[in-house]
Amino acid sequence: MQPTATVLVYSDDSNTREQVRLATGRRPAPDVPVVEFVECATPAAVLTQLDRGGIDVCVLDGEAVPMGGMGLCRQIKDEVFDCPPVLLLIGRPQDAWLATWSRAESAVTLPVEPVEFASALASLLRDKAALNA
Repeated sequence: MQPTATVLVYSDDSNTREQVRLATGRRPAPDVPVVEFVECATPAAVLTQLDRGGIDVCVLDGEAVPMGGMGLCRQIKDEVFDCPPVLLLIGRPQDAWLATWSRAESAVTLPVEPVEFASALASLLRDKAALNA
């Protein structure tokens, strides 16, 4: 059986979640596992999924409402033991400093550009695999 990676996608916008799924495809790069998605539309759902465990990478929408992905990222980095790496979706390149403040490992701008997004996600999955090896 082929290994899989579980990616949590948080956005209140179903179109943004769809952009993430489409940009990723079955796997973001040939050298990383096939991806399974867990989609969340609320911060409470994100916390529930993280408490269950098994999440390899979180993709958080910085433009989500009522709680943006930046604030949620900072919260989970403080509260979740062994928090998975976070890829933050930001509204504009100038918000990259806020991604740093939130402690996200990576950030890409919205709308999702497939090559840039897949590259960032694959990098986080490789880093996670290297830590677990």
